[in-house]
Amino acid sequence: MRRVAIVVLDSLGMGALPDAGDYGDAGADTFSHIEEAMRKAGGFAIPNLLRLGFGNIEGAARGRLKHGEPTGAFGRLTERSKGKDTITGHWEIAGLFTEIPFKTYPDGFPPSFMKRFADEIGVGVLGNYAASGTEIIDELGPVHEDTGKPIVYTSADSVFQIAANTAVITLERLYGICEAARRMLVGDVACGRVIARPYVLENGRRVRTSDRKDYAVSPPGETALDKVKSTGKAVYAIGKISDIFNGQGITASVHTEDNMDGVDKTIEALNDDFEGLIFTNLVDFDSKYGHRRDPLGYGRAIEDFDGRLPEVLDALKGGDVLMLCADHGNDPAHSGWDHTREYVPIAVYGREVAAGKDLGTRGSFADIGATVCEILGAPPPSIGESFLKEIYFV
Repeated sequence: MRRVAIVVLDSLGMGALPDAGDYGDAGADTFSHIEEAMRKAGGFAIPNLLRLGFGNIEGAARGRLKHGEPTGAFGRLTERSKGKDTITGHWEIAGLFTEIPFKTYPDGFPPSFMKRFADEIGVGVLGNYAASGTEIIDELGPVHEDTGKPIVYTSADSVFQIAANTAVITLERLYGICEAARRMLVGDVACGRVIARPYVLENGRRVRTSDRKDYAVSPPGETALDKVKSTGKAVYAIGKISDIFNGQGITASVHTEDNMDGVDKTIEALNDDFEGLIFTNLVDFDSKYGHRRDPLGYGRAIEDFDGRLPEVLDALKGGDVLMLCADHGNDPAHSGWDHTREYVPIAVYGREVAAGKDLGTRGSFADIGATVCEILGAPPPSIGESFLKEIYFV
């Protein structure tokens, strides 16, 4: 029985790509800047990640965290697609190339569209500009709560985000508003994702809940998920993976509350008996710390994951392979609050994986999907070069 578990450490970039300057991201280095901040604050305790070879990846923490005898294979991946958003990164991991970046709306969505949208949902809207999600609910929350108008905002990504206090707009109603937006955001106003951003008032503070829901466009072609599913094997999605692929190529999925819940559910899946792919996204790194430009919070979240990593490794069965990676960067030391165009890490572990194998700098995130398909006996995706033989799995 063969299984592969991909765990996406959402936004944990490994240094600026050669074209990062074209995206305004020259000098971005998510992991290194987190390590630097944590070191200055007293230390960065991630022994289990380092044992896998995380610190041995080219450029990682300027070489300060190298392990003498890594137990996993390791390297970094180059984003071949255009863009630096969640969908583009995940789709490329799964073997799908995005030539034309998703359309973004740095100045907000067109007034003509916003009028049509307000008419469709029967109420006016607030916002409609690029903003930090936590900041805009503090800024416009009081007006929203007085008027019942939902808050709309975007970012450097192709997103139409709708925030609402669930005591004002019920969760069911918020999802319905998002579904209306998803139907309308096509053609000249095409958008990669519509995201429901519910929040509550707790002790006078506006706090986003874990009931976020993403409404993405469907992949325009078959991905590694479709390939694995076509063989009759399971594709089990954990966290926002099902939303990112709009359910395509997925046989079962489960929602998560936070990173630790995502780890719990990954371990539960590994403890089950099935053959196929487990695909997990741990979103807190990105949403709670990267976008909020909080390097110490980000570093502590990595430490928390590191503390759970032995449980994940212990749950692996004989033929299982664990792959840790990311989908883009989100450097908490960079300006603004948006994603950064970076390399991403790859660390691979399994009983049959060659310890200490340096995979170098790979040409595409899609090398993951290609390797997964080869391990699971599925047809290869349209792009990507398998590194299976390099890790001596067979």
